[in-house]
Amino acid sequence: MKDVNRRALYSALTSVGATLLVFLFTNSMIITLPFTFFSAVITWIYLKNKKRKQDAAISLVWPEVIDHMISGIHSGLSLSEAMVGLSKRGPEILRPAFEEFHKELQQSGNFVEAVERLKVQFDSHSSDQILEAILLAKFLGGSELLQIFRTLGDFLRQDLSLRKEIEIKHGWIKNSAHLSSAAPWLLLLLLSSQPGTTEAFAQPAGIAILLLGIALTVVAYIWMGRLGRLPKSPRVFQKEI
Repeated sequence: MKDVNRRALYSALTSVGATLLVFLFTNSMIITLPFTFFSAVITWIYLKNKKRKQDAAISLVWPEVIDHMISGIHSGLSLSEAMVGLSKRGPEILRPAFEEFHKELQQSGNFVEAVERLKVQFDSHSSDQILEAILLAKFLGGSELLQIFRTLGDFLRQDLSLRKEIEIKHGWIKNSAHLSSAAPWLLLLLLSSQPGTTEAFAQPAGIAILLLGIALTVVAYIWMGRLGRLPKSPRVFQKEI
């Protein structure tokens, strides 16, 4: 709820700023209102996507986590000690989560429950595979654990490399679509410096055109987002805590 309130506040502030700037330039409230709406929506979407970007950044470091685990086990550490070590020597973005894991392990001593909480917290296909391999090794013994980790690390690197290549190709297509969506509104902003433009859009027909333009832009953006969204790998080893 706190995150939603923060997004709402920033969106409101951005829309107020955009309203003042566009109104000073066009001197027309009718033309200003679409820019007020779009500035608020764009700010909301940008802040909402920060969580998705963080998830993407976390997915990139799981091969590094495997390397740390292999190194720790090679040096004689137990599974729990190797995982606790990630709170100090692991990827920076994951250290807080493994610090919480360490604290919970100290308090409860329940390794399985602490690992299950990590699975819920990370909520990803890659983390599930690694943490399930750790749980299996804890129950059945870890004679093949290093080989499993090496195989899993190679698989994750190949998967991330393929996804990155696809995202790059999707990226320039989506950016082109964004520019195409923004172009008519930028043209309207430039033309609105002429008195004839503001007078034309102050008429009922002009208002109807603006409303239709807003609706078509929103529909096109949603459609473009659905087409350009990569499917998320399903979680197989999912358990609610």
